[in-house]
Amino acid sequence: MPKVNFKTDEEIELIRASSSLLSKTLGEMAKLIRPGVKTIEINNAAETYIRDNGGVPAFLNYNGFPYSLCISTNDSIVHGFPGNYELKEGDIISVDCGVILNKFVSDSAFTFAVGEIDPAVKKLLKVTRECLDLGVAKAVAGLRIGDIAFAVQDHAEKNGFGVVKELVGHGVGYSLHEKPEVPNYGKRGSGMKLEEGMVIAIEPMINLGRAGVKFWKDGWTVSTIDGKPSAHYEHTVAVRKGKADVLSSFDYIDEVLGAATI
Repeated sequence: MPKVNFKTDEEIELIRASSSLLSKTLGEMAKLIRPGVKTIEINNAAETYIRDNGGVPAFLNYNGFPYSLCISTNDSIVHGFPGNYELKEGDIISVDCGVILNKFVSDSAFTFAVGEIDPAVKKLLKVTRECLDLGVAKAVAGLRIGDIAFAVQDHAEKNGFGVVKELVGHGVGYSLHEKPEVPNYGKRGSGMKLEEGMVIAIEPMINLGRAGVKFWKDGWTVSTIDGKPSAHYEHTVAVRKGKADVLSSFDYIDEVLGAATI
């Protein structure tokens, strides 16, 4: 069995503080996302905000990754590079961010609509966010990793979407990627038993079309095999008895997006 780094209540509160800064950072980025904005501008604004508030971007230089955010547009699933691409009406953009605050790491992601998007893509975003909520609801002591995985897969596939299997969620807190792995597909009652003190990043990656992926030559970017859009949402979650303790939040994003929130 993989070694899991269990966290004390005090450490979970420090991860919560890191997650709070991360959640506020994503809220600030929500204000910037509109047609004509370059993705590198979003990256640079996030790094400035994190540092101005006492944090460090967790992704920057992680295994050589050269940016503070992973920004993945349209058919890119995860790990996209920010750059000179200008957002345009109808795009979707996944903003994935990690923060180190007081030595503790948090990880969260949100997929934004740029202006008006295709109704099928709007449904993809809605269902993927619901998949996250359903997975988080299973992050309860006594259940198993497979219960999270099944909840995500079942909801996505019932809606006709493809579930990415090559990339998974993970433990988080002391470092960006820890054990256990948290897949988005699996059988109920299977896998490692969830225990109090586990802190995990749950992150459904759901494709509009086929489940297959393509790995780019840059060594990072992953996109859909059929060129159709993909959505990605992620929370940092502490496993508790009775009910999961969600350490990150989309409240700041929802405040910015208002009634237009997916």
